[in-house]
Amino acid sequence: MQSVRFIGRGRAGGSLAGALAGAGWEVRGLLGRGDDPTAAAEGVDLLVIATPDDAVAEVASAVRPVAATVVLHLAGSLGTGVLAPHLRRAALHPLVPLPDPSSGARRLIGGVTFAVAGDQLAVAIARQLGGRVVEVADAARPAYHAAACIAANHVVALLGQAERVAASAGLGLDAFLDLTRAAVDDVARLGPAAALTGPASRGDWATLARHRDALDPSERSGYHAGVALARRLAEQRPGDQPARSRSLDPAATGDPGATGDPAATGGPGAGGGSAGGADRVVAGSGDPHVAGPSPEAVPVGAR
Repeated sequence: MQSVRFIGRGRAGGSLAGALAGAGWEVRGLLGRGDDPTAAAEGVDLLVIATPDDAVAEVASAVRPVAATVVLHLAGSLGTGVLAPHLRRAALHPLVPLPDPSSGARRLIGGVTFAVAGDQLAVAIARQLGGRVVEVADAARPAYHAAACIAANHVVALLGQAERVAASAGLGLDAFLDLTRAAVDDVARLGPAAALTGPASRGDWATLARHRDALDPSERSGYHAGVALARRLAEQRPGDQPARSRSLDPAATGDPGATGDPAATGGPGAGGGSAGGADRVVAGSGDPHVAGPSPEAVPVGAR
């Protein structure tokens, strides 16, 4: 029977500990903040560092190396170099949310994808849990992890915005979740560009302007970023004749005091806030941060 010890008692560590125990591993404890990690690598086949990303290197350096023990971290954005001076190093990052140890352990044995690097024990663990393996080199891990955050964390944040805007119309988020599920299913079946629908996809600027006018000012920068991303995606479709890029300019929709130059009005945008320039987005520019005719025209705080 293979043995494992964990440093970190949070959701990720608890989830993997439960999954490995179910797969026949002997779990020899989960160390927490108050525990001395010096001898953590002794007497086990695997030591998992399941701390926040910024603490991995410090924790690894505090553990006395054991030549036969694999030291593995769960951080998606980090390579294996942060585990020096340990000889056998690995990274294992599951592409699945782990909201709590119980449901996380169940998800980890559900055929999920694991991004691995370093020692081949990481590959063996992923396969032992019934997962799919993608090998991500150290240099590519920050970009890989950014994509993972966009695919999960940012989607959740967008649904938070949908919930707020829906509440202003007297509706709950549950009325929209079937729409979200169907859109994700379409992406899986068709790919993002072919699955895209809606007013930004077809260049319906009048509808987009009505949306903008209905939104609380605090919601507009996020909405404009979504429009720009949708236009960028629409313009990738083969054979499409994309609508001419236009600006969702608040000045054109009667928003008092909104201009492309916040310095001219002395508004909050002049000091790096979100008024003025942040409401002026060139849809179809391909860059959700571009406001006004050019990036150079945007105050730093509006980007």
